[in-house]
Amino acid sequence: MVGTFTMFEVPIGDAGRGLGVGKVWYKLPIWVQKSFGPWTTYGGAGETVVPATGYRNFTYGGWLVQRDIGKKLTLGTEVYSHGAEGIATPQTRAATLLDVGGYYKFRDPGFQLLFCYGHTIAGQAENYAYLGLYWTWGNKSADKDSDSDKATRRLGPPPGAETAAAGLQKFWN
Repeated sequence: MVGTFTMFEVPIGDAGRGLGVGKVWYKLPIWVQKSFGPWTTYGGAGETVVPATGYRNFTYGGWLVQRDIGKKLTLGTEVYSHGAEGIATPQTRAATLLDVGGYYKFRDPGFQLLFCYGHTIAGQAENYAYLGLYWTWGNKSADKDSDSDKATRRLGPPPGAETAAAGLQKFWN
């Protein structure tokens, strides 16, 4: 599969109080995915466009490998890299990060617990952890995720989440 998951982030907070960047900003990625048996691998690259004072446009990219462990648990690891994001962000320099994590499917496969931990392996020092609930609804198979469902999930923080106030919005969720 090849896909793009363009994202527009609309400001709703007061940028003067550190609640957002004060302008609409964009993520323009392209990703590829291949699944085989219990394994899935995907990744790609993109450009973040932030037309606000103190922020810079920057490139990001990454690659993930994950494996289904039975029907309820998926574990994986990912390498992710981003460019310098600007003086108004904590990520003033580029960094490459490594994370491990996964998700656990509860009784309803559309309700999952996502988790990960990651840290810098090159560049500016960063550490992060993520714990979240993922809930979808609609027509779905209770037996197995489709490849397109897997393509909408990702381990770890989304590219650029380090600059987002909530840090929980995933462009693959």
